[in-house]
Amino acid sequence: MVKLVLVRHGESVWNKLNEFTGWVDVPLTPKGIKESNKAGKLLLKNKIHFDVVFTSELIRANQTLIHLLSSMKIKQIPVFYSEQKKDFKREHHIENKNELPIYKDDDLNERYYGALQGMDKDVARKKYGAEQVHIWRRSYDIKPPHGESLKDTMARSVPYFKKNILPKLKKGQNVLITAHGNSLRGITKYLENISNKDIPNYEIATGVPIVYDLDSKMKIKSKKILK
Repeated sequence: MVKLVLVRHGESVWNKLNEFTGWVDVPLTPKGIKESNKAGKLLLKNKIHFDVVFTSELIRANQTLIHLLSSMKIKQIPVFYSEQKKDFKREHHIENKNELPIYKDDDLNERYYGALQGMDKDVARKKYGAEQVHIWRRSYDIKPPHGESLKDTMARSVPYFKKNILPKLKKGQNVLITAHGNSLRGITKYLENISNKDIPNYEIATGVPIVYDLDSKMKIKSKKILK
């Protein structure tokens, strides 16, 4: 069996301020850094290692990853690759076994919250009504003004997972994904076959590793949340 580990980034500055973040690139808080370090220590304690890592293009996911790997005391050298920036392409780079490849892609970015980005959630409730904001936040296919629904987010995160991540798992490689609440909810919905009706109630905590054991047919044999 192979392991797939999902980690939502640690608490960000705008998480703490109760603001819609989306694609705005804000860093972790000190609490978020502690959450990331704790996640790494839990993975180390459970003797989990990784052959390849995937993350989003946003700094809060990247910071989470760096602190997590540092706390795992990995011996490999992390090497970042980005599909969005051609200057990151290492055409003459010879990979070796002492490296841990890390692939960054905006298909794993958080859900785009459109007109809500940067707005305090309590202010949004007063402006649009608590029920409407709840629908925007938790529904499967209803999007906020100029933003994405969870369905829209899945339209990029799940195809990316199938094209780039599943092949690594099928080769027997352990995979770590550090990303965001909604991009990971989309992948989880696909993996666990969660219905459109039930997915609004599925939450992913910040900085908490979710560990899947997958068999050769990519079926889930076990799921464990490390706390």
